[in-house]
Order: sequence, then C-alpha cells, then structure tokens
Amino acid sequence: MCNRNIRLDLSYDGTDFSGWQIQSKGRTVQGVLEAALLAMHKHPVKTTAAGRTDAGVHAKGQVLNFFSDLRTIGDEKYRDALNYYLPHDVRVLRSCSVADDFSARFSARKRVYKYFLYFGSVDLPCIHRYAVRYRKKPDIMLLNSYASILIGEHDFTTFAASGEMSKSKKRIVYSSCFYMRGEFLIYQICADSFLYKMVRSIVGTLIEAEREQKTATEFCSILNAENRSYAGTTAPARGLFLDKVEYDET
Repeated sequence: MCNRNIRLDLSYDGTDFSGWQIQSKGRTVQGVLEAALLAMHKHPVKTTAAGRTDAGVHAKGQVLNFFSDLRTIGDEKYRDALNYYLPHDVRVLRSCSVADDFSARFSARKRVYKYFLYFGSVDLPCIHRYAVRYRKKPDIMLLNSYASILIGEHDFTTFAASGEMSKSKKRIVYSSCFYMRGEFLIYQICADSFLYKMVRSIVGTLIEAEREQKTATEFCSILNAENRSYAGTTAPARGLFLDKVEYDET
C-alpha cells in the first residue's frame, strides 16, 4: 500500500500544554495530535514538527508531517477529519500531500517567532494568556539598537538554557526587531533554527538591558560572552508564538 506524506499547518493555544513533544507526564500537542491520528488510522502514526515549542508557548504557524496509509481521505480533507478529533485548543489550518523526502523539521529554512508585550493601563483578562504586561513603555529605538546586533551568524550560548543538547550553539539570525501595534510591542525574530528557550532568553535580556539603559556595545558584550550567566531573566512563555516556518517552495 502506498503511503502519502502529509503536511499539516497547525495553530494552538499552548497555555494548557506541557509543550509540543510527548512526555511521560503532562498533556502535549504532539500527544493529542497523535491520539487523533490513531483514532483515524487505527494504528500509531508518528509526527515530525518544525519546532518543539516549550510549555505555555503558542503557535500560529507550526508545521508537521506524517505518513498516512489511508486511501479514503483526500489530501485536503485531513484538515477537517483531524479537527473533528482534536480538542478546541488545537486546529489544523491546512493539509496537503508533499514529496516523500519532505521533513517539517529538516526541510525548514527559516523559523519566525513573535513575542507580545502589552502596555495598556489595565491587565486585560482576555489577553493575559497571550501577552506579558509591562507598566512602562520602553525606548524602542534603544531596544532595536540591541536587537540588530543579533543579526548574522553568532554563537548564542549566552541565550541557551541548561537543557540545550546541540553540539554547536551557532545560529543564523536573518531579522530581529521591535515594532508597535496599538498597545502591543512586538518582538519578531527570524532564524534558521533556535536553541532551547533562546527567544525567551533574548527577550528577557533585551528588556533588562533597556531598563538598565545599557549601551549597544554593552549588549554586544553580553552576546559575545558566550556565557548563560550574562543573560537576563527568561521572559514568560505566554507571550511567545511560533508565527511561521518557511520552506524553499514557499
């Protein structure tokens, strides 16, 4: 029987998940998705994701793939079929068949994350799960003077959490900037890939550096130190979204 390689574009609210990857304890996005695939296929189906988001981190544009031996479901119908089995906080946005050698993880060229900071006068309940409130609006020009330093290929050991297992801590950052949207300050970063908790560590360090009015040169020294003790406090998970993943064909 011919198996099809199916790509899914996925969105989820990470608040009530212990991250993407299946664990011995805790509810995970991969766990509920593979449970839905099991219900459809009547046998286990393994998935590969573009990125393993941490507990509490959300996704607007996660991508994954799996091989399916079902012949009764059209490529685009996997979306509706899976959404029938999935809980309300996970939705398949699109499904299609792709080449057998496509891997959501290894075929990805760029990953884009966004972090949301809120500067409203009241901590609104409707956004509390998706943004972190700061009482004082920071100096955006100063923040961007730091953020631009991250662009290019660097060793990001300073911003890697203790659980990072990669042999090389070098990553290529294609863009890094802050911008305002209404009462939200958004940090957007695009890179080939990211280390464990790298984006949240960067955001926390950027905010602390601005609060302490450090110079761009001082922030550059933090990056070049290649030492986790130089980084600031890791920003809370709830403000972080995996926004999109880019591939050669897109």
